[in-house]
Amino acid sequence: MSGHSKWATTKHRKAAVDKVRGKIFAKLIRQVEVAAREGGSDIESNATLRTMFQKARDASVPLETIERAIKRGTGELEGVRYEPVSYEGYGPAGVAILVECLSDNRNRTGSEIRSIFSRNGGSMAEPGAVSWQFERKGQVVVDGSADEDRLVDIGAEAGADDVTDDGDSHWVVTCPPGDLARVRDAIESGGMAVFSAELVMSPTTTVLVDGESDARKVLRVLELLDDHDDVQNVWSNFDIPDAVLAAVSEE
Repeated sequence: MSGHSKWATTKHRKAAVDKVRGKIFAKLIRQVEVAAREGGSDIESNATLRTMFQKARDASVPLETIERAIKRGTGELEGVRYEPVSYEGYGPAGVAILVECLSDNRNRTGSEIRSIFSRNGGSMAEPGAVSWQFERKGQVVVDGSADEDRLVDIGAEAGADDVTDDGDSHWVVTCPPGDLARVRDAIESGGMAVFSAELVMSPTTTVLVDGESDARKVLRVLELLDDHDDVQNVWSNFDIPDAVLAAVSEE
């Protein structure tokens, strides 16, 4: 799988025990609020809310916290109104970067994201300049102990497109966005442990970054973007070889 995918799944696994757990919770709660506001509080009829609800539960966000977020989203409780906004740009080594945010002040958020790009060897781009290089996919990360042949069969029957080994004791199952819940349910019903299930922006082409110096710069700007309070997701099309990724990740 691509270096970015491995970086993303590794980062996601570590987040649950990371010192920034509170920030992770805040971002997930914000996603739940917006999903409820845009599609209503019924998890069965609101597919986006159902995905965000499950993502929050996977990260051990308390159920009552999620329920309060849903109520804020639907107006039953008072709260700040967030709106989705995306930013596109290029990072070191020419990698494409797509940043998805939920903000209560677009001007402030845009200025701060632009600053992160410009101060770390990157630049903002016009809307559409980067997004065409990505496509929305469903992604289910499954424990590596699962039997590959059985996982492929179950996934294919549920609508999955592909099953890959992330090289770190996990299988990564991809599927069309609308099939995410069905694929996850099928895998869990088959007795296999699901680590996470979420919608991702998968790059259609990748940029090879095989030098440690450039790899450090790329990861640095991605980590700074990801650490911003308003940023929900950061996607990039870099492909860092395993050996280089391991070397820079240990520093």
